[in-house]
Amino acid sequence: MTDGVRRGERKTSGKDEKVNENKELTGKVALVTGASRGIGRWIALTLARQGAIVLVNYNGSRESALKVMEEMESFGGCGEAVGCDVSDFEACGRMTEEILRKYGHVDILVNNAGITRDNLIVRMREEEYDSVLDTNLKGAFNTIRHLSRCFLKQRSGKIINITSVSGVTGNAGQANYSASKAGLIGLTKSVARELACKGICVNAVAPGFIDTDMTGALTGKVKESAVASIPMKRMGSGRDVAEAVAFLAGRCSDYITGQVLCVDGGMAM
Repeated sequence: MTDGVRRGERKTSGKDEKVNENKELTGKVALVTGASRGIGRWIALTLARQGAIVLVNYNGSRESALKVMEEMESFGGCGEAVGCDVSDFEACGRMTEEILRKYGHVDILVNNAGITRDNLIVRMREEEYDSVLDTNLKGAFNTIRHLSRCFLKQRSGKIINITSVSGVTGNAGQANYSASKAGLIGLTKSVARELACKGICVNAVAPGFIDTDMTGALTGKVKESAVASIPMKRMGSGRDVAEAVAFLAGRCSDYITGQVLCVDGGMAM
């Protein structure tokens, strides 16, 4: 289940207030899956800067999740680190039950947890395909399924699924990843149709080539080729994606649902 690690109290100082000029999400509870590193870390920090109580979900590294919590606390953010393998339906149920018991509600759900197991289709093993679908797609279903009653009861909520331009255009060597991300777009649109009449917005953000630890492992030649395919001729940053998520989590997106926002420098145009 969840591993409640740390729960910070808001700190106030002139410096903190200057950093946190936009407190639109104050009082909101946000669960961000896969938030211990990469894009998830940026999303957690950005939502915390806007005042949300951020639950930093992790599966692998508790230490990394604690570092994110320390970053949040350094500017007055607060929340808790929660350990859970989102691909496990029952574990997700226990995690959400404990979150609701502690906080009473969840206002924002960001399904960011994702893995890659790249391989050409002629070499791809069944385990490589299944593990990616289980985390990237089924993981999002699990959290949405367990929190949907909460959203319906309060007749409000923002669900943001992190898909990918690979789910829009496909990508050689990523049949499993692209399938999971394309499926996530379908899940987003279907759930958006089901929940729209209750005031719940469900959208997706599709990052393109983003500068993260994952892309940092690529060779220079691969990076150059990828950047050349981007109209803006540069990689995006985790902040670019996080700001898009923050927009969809805030009140300015209250009349937007079932949409896919590509944050890709024009890559999927």
